[in-house]
Amino acid sequence: GNLAIGGVAVEALAAEHDTPLVVYCEETIRARVRSYREAAPDAEIVYGTKAFPNVAILRLLAGLGVGADVSTRGELEFALRAGIPHERLIVHGNNKSDDELRSAADALVVLDALEEIPRAAAAGVRRVLVRVTPGVEAATHEAIRTGHEGSKFGLAPELALEAVAAARAAGLDVAGLHVHVGSQLTDASAALEAIDRLAALGIAPDVLDLGGGLGVRHTPDEPVLEIEPFVRTLLERV
Repeated sequence: GNLAIGGVAVEALAAEHDTPLVVYCEETIRARVRSYREAAPDAEIVYGTKAFPNVAILRLLAGLGVGADVSTRGELEFALRAGIPHERLIVHGNNKSDDELRSAADALVVLDALEEIPRAAAAGVRRVLVRVTPGVEAATHEAIRTGHEGSKFGLAPELALEAVAAARAAGLDVAGLHVHVGSQLTDASAALEAIDRLAALGIAPDVLDLGGGLGVRHTPDEPVLEIEPFVRTLLERV
């Protein structure tokens, strides 16, 4: 009748650490990394740091060869302290300062706006992705949709093409495209539609960042996406 996490009684954890207390099960994290690795062995797997910016979690993931997706100077510093190398870092944000761009110069930077291009070049950024807003309405809460028309993130397809050309003209290495349709996804339909719309751009990217957003179950009757079939479905469409 007592709650245990990873085989450890919560009562014992509360007695040792006091409350409130956030507890993560290391084996659960390792198992999910294994699932992604088995589903996409040739992919670069990165942790969306905004979910829980924590050096200990990032250090665990670094040991498993997982990179980090960061969107602030603080998150970037956490990832570096955890031992994640720059080549496994993706830097996001629709309001990056010049200082943040300079700090991220050795990482893969996601361009979110046309005005960011000259600032990124001036900051010494070398390798970039262009974030595309594909105009897809994900079946999730409106506050966590990110790929719909009018989203504050990324560029509409015609502007994304303009950004690719402008970034190359500015001397940046445009490695590819990025898309994220939303969080708390419970099926793959929106992500598949986003892939189709990226393909319609006519660009053959070296890197295609498909975002994340797999939902979690809050009640026993809610559907949940399993990692392997979700990833396999996306890879087949790519």
